[in-house]
Amino acid sequence: MFELSDVPAIDPLVVLNEEFEDWTILFHPLTGEAVGLDPVGVLTWKLIDGKRSAEEIAASLKARFEDAPVSVDKDTLEFLQNLFRRLFVIVASGPDV
Repeated sequence: MFELSDVPAIDPLVVLNEEFEDWTILFHPLTGEAVGLDPVGVLTWKLIDGKRSAEEIAASLKARFEDAPVSVDKDTLEFLQNLFRRLFVIVASGPDV
């Protein structure tokens, strides 16, 4: 399971397609799966660098949006857990790595 203290890294095989106006598509060629991201999802994706923990990514989002909901930590964790389950991200480091 992916936790707030874990550091996500992008699977290098994943393709980010930003050709659409309001949405971006992530595609994983090994699984054939695609995921649509809204602008906040794209920003979150771009914060995944293999160095920042999920908690630090959530803090960056809070700092960027002054009207961010109180659920940013939870929402960020759920977003990253979903990407982890679908093999778009891996755990670069964390308590169990």
